[in-house]
Amino acid sequence: MKPKKIIISGGGTGGHIFPAIAIANALKKLDPDTEILFVGANGRMEMDKVPAAGYKIIGLDIQGFQRNSVWKNVMFPVKLISSVKKALGIIREFKPDAVVGVGGYASGPILYAASMKGIPYLIQEQNSYAGVTNKWLGKKAQKICVAFDGMEKFFPFSKIIKTGNPIRRDSVNIAGKHMQALELYKLSAFKKTILVTGGSLGARTLNSSIMAGLDKIIDADVQLIWQTGKFYYKGIIEKLGDNYHPDIRIMEFLNRMDLAYAAADVIISRAGAGTIAELCMVKKPVILVPSPNVAEDHQTKNALALVQNNAAAFVADRDAEAKLVDKVLELLNDKGTQKTLSDNIGKMAMPDADEVIAKEVMKLSRKS
Repeated sequence: MKPKKIIISGGGTGGHIFPAIAIANALKKLDPDTEILFVGANGRMEMDKVPAAGYKIIGLDIQGFQRNSVWKNVMFPVKLISSVKKALGIIREFKPDAVVGVGGYASGPILYAASMKGIPYLIQEQNSYAGVTNKWLGKKAQKICVAFDGMEKFFPFSKIIKTGNPIRRDSVNIAGKHMQALELYKLSAFKKTILVTGGSLGARTLNSSIMAGLDKIIDADVQLIWQTGKFYYKGIIEKLGDNYHPDIRIMEFLNRMDLAYAAADVIISRAGAGTIAELCMVKKPVILVPSPNVAEDHQTKNALALVQNNAAAFVADRDAEAKLVDKVLELLNDKGTQKTLSDNIGKMAMPDADEVIAKEVMKLSRKS
């Protein structure tokens, strides 16, 4: 039997790329002969990350629709049409048995091209609120893999499978690593630790909120691992200096996410779908501060899906500077609430999402 050929499309952020690579790896595990081609957007993160993971990628010259700028959209229709043409060419040449869309700019043209050519496709919808493109493409998808309940609001119920979001397994493997983590960050085992993470680029609100409450954190005699992101690190270090305080670790990037999670007693985070999937596996009390600067405000909806299950605390972005540090210090002193949040977020974990999705893709490819 000839090897299966699968296209995986999408990207734009780590939240789309890491699950895509996890699905590719799971497909290879099911059948090492599977041929996988990625399709991404030129100039976006996937064009570097995917080859680094050992896979071939072709870029489309596509951009997102900018809701707040008419001028930036002038070229949008031209780029969309040329991207669909190029996507049709890729499908003609590669002859995939199935196509997977994980979200991001490149997903739209390639899934639309697949539907035109009668190639079965699967959508992996990571958020609790589906975007316009996925809602439209969902009508002709064979399967839609979701991570949250209630997605029949956006997609035909018969096509939905609740799989969870694929995660980076090495990031959530924290068992037995607490002391190793404290050693890495040169922290005390006798003090409580807060982890603040705003993703690789950072989050302005999280950084300004921590900056505003640093004196309170120091007065409370707790430790802080503060991941600023690359956009903000230099400015914060210029303001505070390299060795600001013995209990504060200011870092641009966390190379060992597993050890950062292992060190933490309480975590402050944005509410991207991939991050939430990891936090469910880590089972630590978390305060979510959703980014308001995302399509359809989907991070708020992701966060509220946890809050409704009493699985996370919540602070709105607009309130964070005034309330976030007080909230985290209050949570650090409330063992009962910590246990409730930890237990409930753990119940929402779906650890085998990559394998479940890969099996669905293989089923589709056999039908084509």
